[in-house]
Amino acid sequence: MKEILIRKAEKSDIESLVAISRQTFVEAFSADNTEENMKKYIEDSFSPEKLASELGNKDSQFYFAISGDNIVGYLKLNFGQSQTDLKDKDALEIERIYVLTDYWGKRVGQLFYEKAIEIAKNHKARYVWLGVWEENARAISFYKKNGFVEFDKHFFMLGDDKQTDIMMKLTIV
Repeated sequence: MKEILIRKAEKSDIESLVAISRQTFVEAFSADNTEENMKKYIEDSFSPEKLASELGNKDSQFYFAISGDNIVGYLKLNFGQSQTDLKDKDALEIERIYVLTDYWGKRVGQLFYEKAIEIAKNHKARYVWLGVWEENARAISFYKKNGFVEFDKHFFMLGDDKQTDIMMKLTIV
C-alpha cells in the first residue's frame, strides 16, 4: 500500500473537499438511512458554499489524507466558538473523521486521530471531544481504543430523522 500523507486543506481545495465529504458520508451512512434524508443532509451540509465558509473559518481546520494522487479521507477540527456544542476555549472538537471505505482498516483514521492530538497539544487544549452516532459501532470502538470515554449525548438531525450521538472525550493534559 502507498504511504498515506496528511496535509492541511486550503481554500483552493474546495472542489476536492466537497467531493470527498459527499462520497465518504454516503459510503458511511447510506445503508442505514433513507435516500431522502441522505440527500437533504448532503445538500445542506456539504454544499460548496457551506464548506467554503467552514474552510475559511479561522477556528476550524481541515486535513486531507492522500494516497498517491488520491484524497482518501478528511478530518475537520474546531476550536473555541466554532465547536458544535461545548464551545470550550480549552477544548478541541474532532467534528469529522471520514475515510473512503476502501481505506478502512489501513490506519488512515489513526493518522487523523494522531494529527488531532498533536494539534490539541500545540493549542494547549485540556481535552479533545467529539460526537459519534450511537449506531456507528465501528467508530465508537475506534475512539474507545484510543482512550475516549462517553460523557453525554446529543441529538443530530439527518434530514427529518432525529438521531442520537454519543459524546466522547479524551483528557490530554
